[in-house]
Amino acid sequence: MKLKSAVFLDRDGTINEEQEYLYRKEECHFLPNVKEAVKRLNEAGYLVVVVTNQSGIARGYYTESDLEELHAYMEKEFATSGAKIDGWYFCPHHPDFMANAKECDCRKPLPGMLLTAADELGIDLPSSWIVGDKIVDLEAGIAAGCRSILVRTGYGAALSVHAPSGVPVVDDLSAAVDLLLEKSESTVSRRL
Repeated sequence: MKLKSAVFLDRDGTINEEQEYLYRKEECHFLPNVKEAVKRLNEAGYLVVVVTNQSGIARGYYTESDLEELHAYMEKEFATSGAKIDGWYFCPHHPDFMANAKECDCRKPLPGMLLTAADELGIDLPSSWIVGDKIVDLEAGIAAGCRSILVRTGYGAALSVHAPSGVPVVDDLSAAVDLLLEKSESTVSRRL
């Protein structure tokens, strides 16, 4: 089986406006040009996979079912623009609220969600990217062997000075897609 390239996206602050413990569709507000950016990734042949820490589940604020309803709503909203999310992965854990006090392997900055998605969806991690608004997003991508981009939406503007060396910082998801498509084209050109 030929492995595919993917773009992993953080959810809150990258796709939708940052809001703590979001699970109600009425409170979900997409950031500008996000749907179009995802559609461009689809058209370029990338799988698009959302990876999101959701400690609100561990804290008892909402259930996995509530979260899955929100993601189904978001998926329908993407579809109205001809865009598709190929996978939704979330970490429901938080170290302070775990019964066995053992840290999971899926909570970013750990790469567990990316590794699981790679296994289940046939993703080639070295040719893939992660885009997020937090340093933990970048660290998860780097730990999984992906290239990373920090967006200034959500928490990104305040955290941009802490981006790891060599990690590009751009205004938003649309600019991240511009950059990664440009870099992907230059890589293909060098191979020819």
